[in-house]
Amino acid sequence: MSEDILVKNLKQQLDRLFNQLADLEECREDLEDDEYEETKEETLAQLKEFQESLDKATSGNITLQDELSSLKLATQAAISSAFKTPEVMRLFAKQEPTQLRTLLTQIDRDVVLGKRNSEDSKQDKIEILTALKKLGEQISNEEELLLQNSVKLQTVSTSEVGDHVLSLVQNKS
Repeated sequence: MSEDILVKNLKQQLDRLFNQLADLEECREDLEDDEYEETKEETLAQLKEFQESLDKATSGNITLQDELSSLKLATQAAISSAFKTPEVMRLFAKQEPTQLRTLLTQIDRDVVLGKRNSEDSKQDKIEILTALKKLGEQISNEEELLLQNSVKLQTVSTSEVGDHVLSLVQNKS
């Protein structure tokens, strides 16, 4: 019972930190560059502290270790910048391919409506497609071509965090 409460509290803490990163990205244009960088560094420092807490909490307790593995990996991904978008980090950590697909659809819709430019959306799509692929999801030939033509794929696909999460997902299946 107390482990359930601990896991719930830790998930809430991680969500809060991801929301803080997402809010920071949304307000980036309203902030001075140094203010943005300082706030981002503070949030990353909090993520590192969170990682240390998770390491302490999981040492020696196998059951708790299994419960918190995805939280640890999501935190590592955020710290190492394996994924740039907080929402993609969160959905990747929670193994939510359906929601990642929804996010991909929203990006395409926003481009058609003129709310986003094509180049920015391309980078976001690459990030989401990489997360989907790492989760073992099927992607279309067109999506695969986008990934193959992207330099960003090399950066994300070599991420040890993503590979570790993939192996964890495969081991749980």
